[in-house]
Amino acid sequence: MQPHIFIFMGRSGCGKGTQADLLMKLLREKDPNTPVLYLETGAKFREFIKGGSYSSKRSAEVYATGARQPDFLAIHFWADFLIDSFEGHEHIVADGTPRSLPEAQLLIQAFNFYNRIPHIIYLDVSRDWAVDRLTARGRIDDVKPEEIAKRLDWFDTDVAPAVDFFRTHPQAKFYELSGERTVEEIHVDLMEKLGL
Repeated sequence: MQPHIFIFMGRSGCGKGTQADLLMKLLREKDPNTPVLYLETGAKFREFIKGGSYSSKRSAEVYATGARQPDFLAIHFWADFLIDSFEGHEHIVADGTPRSLPEAQLLIQAFNFYNRIPHIIYLDVSRDWAVDRLTARGRIDDVKPEEIAKRLDWFDTDVAPAVDFFRTHPQAKFYELSGERTVEEIHVDLMEKLGL
């Protein structure tokens, strides 16, 4: 199997991480000789704010206010990941990036550099559905309604333009799926669309 890049996008709570996990499991089963690299920028941010550097402390302050982390940090995380870990023959699965149009534009630039066309998988869910899902899962950053509202606002103002950028970009393969279904239904639909 030719190695691919898969990027999951969608509102918070849409199931990006779950579908990314299922895809990675399938890739390892179908293509055991090709390593799978996983990039999850949210986890990188959560680890980063625990650090003792000045930048980590500033990032923790931003997190405490509920503001969105700056693009340059997210770009730093995935650029370092590609430079340090990517050897050219692996599958890459990414979740939680890009978070803005400028970041999406730089990500395409990076994939052009590596001669790869990414598969962009957009899991579409309504805002109301996302609120219900986030409230039900009860993660530490899903407890306060105002925090959930901020994150969903960021999607509308910052992430949605990145989704639209990929939707029509000639150097990206874009797949839009309804995320308001069972995990199994979404997974089967996605595998059919990807031809896996």
